[in-house]
Amino acid sequence: MTADAVVVLCTAPAAAGRAGSLGAHDLAQAVVAERLCACVNVLPGVRSYFQWQGRVDAAEELLLVAKTTRARTEALRQRLVALHPYEVPEVLELTVADGLPAYLRWLGAAVTGEAAP
Repeated sequence: MTADAVVVLCTAPAAAGRAGSLGAHDLAQAVVAERLCACVNVLPGVRSYFQWQGRVDAAEELLLVAKTTRARTEALRQRLVALHPYEVPEVLELTVADGLPAYLRWLGAAVTGEAAP
């Protein structure tokens, strides 16, 4: 199961920007409700500095740390992009090398809707 676990990082503003988009907390709730990930931690107080359209820009953001499986990663990525207020959202996928076996079993069960072993 460890090779199947993935952590997805995504920064987002607290409030939605464009029509049809969601702020960080609503974005986190949506992807968990849709079983695209088992859990999303929302970390406050992120100040990001980045290159955008030829200049250095800055934004107050929240960091979403989503736990999912390899099988759900592509669907999660597509949904984040569809719901995110940014034109080019940060979506970084990190493969999990190892973890508590019981947690990893729960993670897999949570995204499939199966009973946790």
